[in-house]
Amino acid sequence: MRKTKNESKSIDSFASQLMNPSGHRPHRLAPRLRRASVVDLGLPHRPPFVFVGELIACEPGISAECLTTFESDDPMFAGHFPGNPLVPGVILTEALAQTAGIAAAAAYAEDARPRFLLSAIRGMKFFHAVRPQERIVLRAEKLAEVDDLLQFKAEALVKGKQVAAGQIVLSVAPDAAPD
Repeated sequence: MRKTKNESKSIDSFASQLMNPSGHRPHRLAPRLRRASVVDLGLPHRPPFVFVGELIACEPGISAECLTTFESDDPMFAGHFPGNPLVPGVILTEALAQTAGIAAAAAYAEDARPRFLLSAIRGMKFFHAVRPQERIVLRAEKLAEVDDLLQFKAEALVKGKQVAAGQIVLSVAPDAAPD
């Protein structure tokens, strides 16, 4: 996907959203954002299916780093697993895909931003259990882009320890949504 002159301007527009209060643009660090603001940055999901809590770093079109924490009273823990709650691997994977989607969407102006869909999960591995209330760092970095496919290296960390890693492939959604 080649960037037009207007799309290049969108990167500047996005970067201006990430300016700190002093007005200086840090290299990658963004201010902490509320969950609703993450949606404003291009995530097409809506609660209760938003699994990214804060955007802490973004290089538009290249990478994103987010934080999330799952509360102990989240309904998923009633069944996964009673008396021994664990964040499901599929939820960690979706949180990583949402992080990759934020990185991809950040390269576009809001009015020209395509929707990105999860197309493939490659080699996702889970190394350690993640418990409620643990602060999870989510990282996604673009490895390749071919036509309308974007491949990201993704990892989740808790207390600096890698708990999940793999690759996420996103595709650009068709322009029209079905009725």
